[in-house]
Order: sequence, then C-alpha cells, then structure tokens
Amino acid sequence: MFAFSMIVRNNGYQQSVFFSSSNTLLASLYSVSNSVIEYFYLKSTNEGLASENTALKNQVVELQNQLDALHPYIPDTGNIKISPDKEIRFIQAKVINNSTNKLLNFITLNKGTRDGIKPDMGVINEEGVVGVVSTVSEKFAVVIPVINPKIQINSKFLRNNYSGPVHWEGHNFRYANLNDIARHVVFSLGDTIVTSGYSQSFPEGILVGTVDDFKISDSDAYYYIKVKLGVNFRTLTHVKVIDYLNYQEQQNLEKTMQE
Repeated sequence: MFAFSMIVRNNGYQQSVFFSSSNTLLASLYSVSNSVIEYFYLKSTNEGLASENTALKNQVVELQNQLDALHPYIPDTGNIKISPDKEIRFIQAKVINNSTNKLLNFITLNKGTRDGIKPDMGVINEEGVVGVVSTVSEKFAVVIPVINPKIQINSKFLRNNYSGPVHWEGHNFRYANLNDIARHVVFSLGDTIVTSGYSQSFPEGILVGTVDDFKISDSDAYYYIKVKLGVNFRTLTHVKVIDYLNYQEQQNLEKTMQE
C-alpha cells in the first residue's frame, strides 16, 4: 500500500490513471445510490400519479359531457342537457388487501363512506373492469372482483353490440366466460368485450377483456366463449371507484315499477 501510494504520488502518468479510475468508480457508485433512492420513492410517486390520473379523468368526463351536450344545443332556448347515464365522477383508491387464489376472492380499498363510496359502485383501473363495491365502512370498502362467481358483469361485443354476462367459474384468475351468446352471432378471436351500460355500476364501453377461445357443438344454442380479462389482479395497486350521480333516482324509479 505504501509503495503504491509513493508511485501514484510521484509519477504524473500513474497519478492521472489513478484519479481517472477513481472518478469512474465514484460515478458508478453515485449511479447505484441514485437508483436505490429512486426505488424507495416509487411508492409515493405512484400514489401521486394515480391521484393526478383520477383528477384528469374527471376533467375529461366533464369536458366530454359538455361537448356532447352542445350538439343538440339551441342558442335561443339556452337548453344544455347532459345525458344522465354520463353524469359520473371517479374516486381514487388504493388496494390494501387482495386475493386471487380463492373461490370467493375479494379486494379491500382504503376509502369508505367518508370519501363518498357506497355499495354497488363500479370499480375500474387503467386496464379495465375490476369489480363492484359490496360493503363499506367509514374508512374502508370491500369489493367483489370479476374473479368471484357471486357477480356477473353485463358486457357486449364492441364490434356488433351483442350482449351477455361475463362470469368467472373459479379457475384461472386471468380468464372468465361470456355467456348467452347465440350461435348466429358473428365474432372472432381477439374481439373486444366491453361493458354494455345495462347496469348502474358501469357506464358503457369500459374494457372487460378479449375473446381468447370459443366453441359450439351442433346441438348447442349458445357459444362457450373464453374471455381473457383486461385486468391482471395480481398486480392491482390503484383503482378508480365510479360514482354514478343519478344512481338513487334511477333506483327509486325502478323500485316503484317492481312494487
């Protein structure tokens, strides 16, 4: 060590090589250090991005509704109307508990009644439909996901609007079945399945999945259709809860008809 120190100290060339190598090593160490620090900040960054994404999505919905309302607008009357089924807002929430390997899977969110969440609200993320809110406390909400046989998601083919329920049979968490599609319906592998809008939980057009496989025998009236779900439930972290603003009015009206 002493000999090496003397060589570096008293020889210009060796000194320059030593300091050049030292700078390269330090730069590498700083790079690794920064990567580690950035990794530990990913959690807060993702939460911030999720909140910002939700706020932007609410603004997009509001602006889209205003644009749609301007089409039938008559300047003399000043009558601007937004379609009631499009009057929605999104509530951002984080998944704090999630299961994918059970028959009756569930998801717990870190938002509850104090944040405006109620039972029967639809839950989505950037990949598509997640599930429906089942029970709510002041600070938490439990969601029944698509991968739970207790619920069915009213869905349709994007290409032709033929509709049927998507139902999970309790096997693979990436796949479910689209039922009640008659043999005369034309579709193909890879076709997109979206929400039909025949539900108070989800507006029309939210991705459910794509056709992965199908079959039908000569004696069958309906197809067996296997759907690859849009949402990967094992990587689920942040979601958006759909607040349908006219839910109670529609519920009360339909209840009077049933009575």
